[in-house]
Amino acid sequence: MSLENLNLNDYIRKVQDFPKKGVLFYDITSILTSPAAFAWCIEKMAEIYADKKLAAIAAIEARGFVFAAPFAAKIGAPLILIRKKGKLPGVTARKSYSLEYGSAEIEIIPEDVPKGGNVLLMDDLIATGGTLKAAKDLLTESGALVTDIFGVIGLSFFPYKDSLSGVNVTTLINYDSE
Repeated sequence: MSLENLNLNDYIRKVQDFPKKGVLFYDITSILTSPAAFAWCIEKMAEIYADKKLAAIAAIEARGFVFAAPFAAKIGAPLILIRKKGKLPGVTARKSYSLEYGSAEIEIIPEDVPKGGNVLLMDDLIATGGTLKAAKDLLTESGALVTDIFGVIGLSFFPYKDSLSGVNVTTLINYDSE
């Protein structure tokens, strides 16, 4: 299959009632089982950000790492890991954020953040934007400039653009309804 003619929707598995009843889960693992679809995603990301001067790529654990790592290597940029609390060694900076049923915390190693550098923040899927907002705030508080957020999939039936206002949000595919 030609990469120009690839329809990414054909490579995203939709799983009904996962992780709980009533939820339609958009699964990126089916992209990863297709070398053509995975390569298409990385190439599209490289095209989108070809003219951006990026000091680093920051990615959210764990599925964001899958797309961010080959992209960062392709453009020759450092990769900053944003992980769940307690998963990074040494001195970390931490940010709490709300979830549907509680709260969570993410961490980074502040010395990995380029002070004043333009950092692209990435994840595999953007829904409510809560984790990405916390990650953006954490990067900004650590000295980075975050003007762009990228997700392979966007679920625009959630108001993620509201919670991520002030930054450019780009997705490769967007779903408008559940």
